[in-house]
Amino acid sequence: MPRSIWSGAISFGLVTVPVHVASATEDHSVRFHQYHLEDMGRVRVRKFCEVEDREVRSDEIGKGYELTKTQVIPIADEDLRNLPLPTAKALEIHGFVPWESIDPLRIGVGYYLQPDGQVAAKPYELLRQALARSARVAVTKFAWSGRERLGLLRVRDDVIVLHAMRWSDEVRDSAGVNPPTADVSEAEVDEAVELIERMTTDRLEGPDFVDHYAQALEKVIEAKREDHELPAAPEPDRPTGEVLDLMSALQESVDKAKATRGEHTGSDAQVHEMPAKKTAAKAKASAKKPAAEKATTGKRMAAAKKTKGVRTAARKPRRSA
Repeated sequence: MPRSIWSGAISFGLVTVPVHVASATEDHSVRFHQYHLEDMGRVRVRKFCEVEDREVRSDEIGKGYELTKTQVIPIADEDLRNLPLPTAKALEIHGFVPWESIDPLRIGVGYYLQPDGQVAAKPYELLRQALARSARVAVTKFAWSGRERLGLLRVRDDVIVLHAMRWSDEVRDSAGVNPPTADVSEAEVDEAVELIERMTTDRLEGPDFVDHYAQALEKVIEAKREDHELPAAPEPDRPTGEVLDLMSALQESVDKAKATRGEHTGSDAQVHEMPAKKTAAKAKASAKKPAAEKATTGKRMAAAKKTKGVRTAARKPRRSA
């Protein structure tokens, strides 16, 4: 379990659950320091006092609020820990809402909540099971780092998780984005929905959900350490300059998604339909044959009639003189 960064209690009506709070996420980004490029000496930030014009130690630095240019109110960490707030040492639950009703833009960093000792085990388990069964999340308020925050509690892997949330006025209005209008057909929308269905996955795992940037950066660092040639960067797809046929692009994307999943694509379906096309051609040829036979039969009947007329004329008796 990561180290505790805050201790308090969940206030659930008259039920109190003492908990420790620990970070639920890690940052695996490759980090750099600043160096003087001429001699690769480390560049450090030094903190100076403007009044005494000297560098000060960390234990000499504290917080302060600038009331005016000439008056600063000092604020100690102890003052912040003892704020006159009910949420200073409590995660106070104010209501429950469906998870789907939460705007993802308002969800922030996640923390694991661990029951504080055996006395907290039963109320913790009670809240956990109630949250899981209700399919809802709890909306709470708490005070950290000099400000009151909004949060939500949910269950993940049999553990209660706290997500810090942004207040509603901290989410910017989307009206300023103002995307241009465009007309799309129902067929295009249907094809896009089909693509979404083909690309739907149950878990965000696998090669597509790996931090390739960090991997590539590690290869560069290793190559420079070994004084090797840097790995070549892949050539990006260059735009062809042609007008995009949206429907063709969607259909091709659906075929690629099917191929990735091992399903038959549209091109495969055309190959399987070839015998049907041959059958159709054969039927067409068969249709021409009766017509030709009918024409031949007609010619024979006409010739027969002509011959019959001649014979009849030949048998006609002559008139007597």
